[in-house]
Amino acid sequence: MGFSKLFIVLLMLQVLLAVASTQENINAPKSDLFREYIGAEFNGVKFTDLPINPNVEFHYLLAFAIDYTTSSSSSPTDGKFNVFWDTDNLSPSQVSSIKSQHSNVKVGLSLGGDSVGGGSCYFSPSSVDSWVSNAVSSLTKIIQEYNLDGIDIDYEHFHADPETFAECIGKLVTTLKNNGVISFASIAPFDDDEVQSHYLALWKDYAHVIDYVNFQFYAYDQGTTISQFMKYFQTQSSNYKGGNILASISTDGSGGLSPENGFFTACNRLKSQGKLGGIFVWSADDSKASGFRYEKQSQALLAAPR
Repeated sequence: MGFSKLFIVLLMLQVLLAVASTQENINAPKSDLFREYIGAEFNGVKFTDLPINPNVEFHYLLAFAIDYTTSSSSSPTDGKFNVFWDTDNLSPSQVSSIKSQHSNVKVGLSLGGDSVGGGSCYFSPSSVDSWVSNAVSSLTKIIQEYNLDGIDIDYEHFHADPETFAECIGKLVTTLKNNGVISFASIAPFDDDEVQSHYLALWKDYAHVIDYVNFQFYAYDQGTTISQFMKYFQTQSSNYKGGNILASISTDGSGGLSPENGFFTACNRLKSQGKLGGIFVWSADDSKASGFRYEKQSQALLAAPR
């Protein structure tokens, strides 16, 4: 009788441990996501130039769609978006082709960016309702023409308060998802007081419609160490609590933790802890000259078992 009770107790403990382990895996972010911005610098880079590992989820992000006029003296259009990426090399037919060749590839577009027409690119709505109406209409047209899957939000300068930004972007993403136009949405903040105030206001009310946080860790100082990076990652994971936070590098040599200083060591550490939401690179345009070495390394890390 004593043995039977002990057996039952051990069996129950085993079941409880299995459930706990399963729950931990469910709560851990999906860490095989690789994302790459492409097309902003008009240097002829094509989708097919990049190595695509079949064992990762791969997102191209076209940079950029901007609600500015396309004339030389660009001005805001209150949510009426135009295409500002290299359409000669990144056309609708090329989007369809790369997606048909690789079942693990999705393509999105990124909104905003740092600059347009030689000046800063501002988020500049006349009102929430007008901006959202114009944005839904113009972006739906572009997304359907290019057979795209999602959007990324990368505004970095603002002529609107955080609450207005949150309502505009939140309603845009919600409407596009509800209409079946997009299947994913991401945001691309960085550690700047004005930028963070806007994106954290958006996160507060609309985190449930945002799938990924492309945090620009390369906006931190050059010479960032592994320990500093790990602290930064923890801080932003707390700021965007519950979000899928991606680690990031820039191949234009701008800043943050470089591969030479241990970026991939840090990513492996985050992955082993179940905290890595993926990796993204800015940008394919800059990586072209060096043969996409860090894209290959990033995908190999993501594809490896945890």
